[in-house]
Amino acid sequence: MSTGQGTYYSVVESPAGRLLLTADESGVLTSLSVPDQKGGRVPLPGWLRDPGPFRAAEEQLAAYFAGELREFRLDLRGEGTDFRRRVWAALDDVPYGATTTYGAVAARIGAPRAAVRAVGGAIGANPLLILRPCHRVIGADGSLTGYAGGLGRKRLLLGLEGVLGSGPG
Repeated sequence: MSTGQGTYYSVVESPAGRLLLTADESGVLTSLSVPDQKGGRVPLPGWLRDPGPFRAAEEQLAAYFAGELREFRLDLRGEGTDFRRRVWAALDDVPYGATTTYGAVAARIGAPRAAVRAVGGAIGANPLLILRPCHRVIGADGSLTGYAGGLGRKRLLLGLEGVLGSGPG
């Protein structure tokens, strides 16, 4: 885990609440956290608050929340094990307006059915909420299951993407 050296951050207001974005010294996004997120980040001493590295992310997030953007085109790097990175790469392939299940993600990365819990743990550890669409993963029975950012935010994001018939809420 990074000590925070060379970590830049910015806070962006959104319909999902305040978004804390972090980037490394090269400007690659390393996390997007929301208030009260399980495992979310908070600014640490030594981090540099600078909106400069986040202009493209801010513009794309605004367009996403306005319903004008369906796919983020940003450089992302989340720290994690090889298994977690494979799971996160599978999330990147779930298109806007679609959902998948934990079992389908496990199958996509070639993991056995018994690995569904491990897949769920990797999804829950996604450091790039919204940008890496873990909110698009639902239970096998179609239920909205856990989301590190809270089920209210998951409903909001899926409603925005037209997945929920009743819209956000």
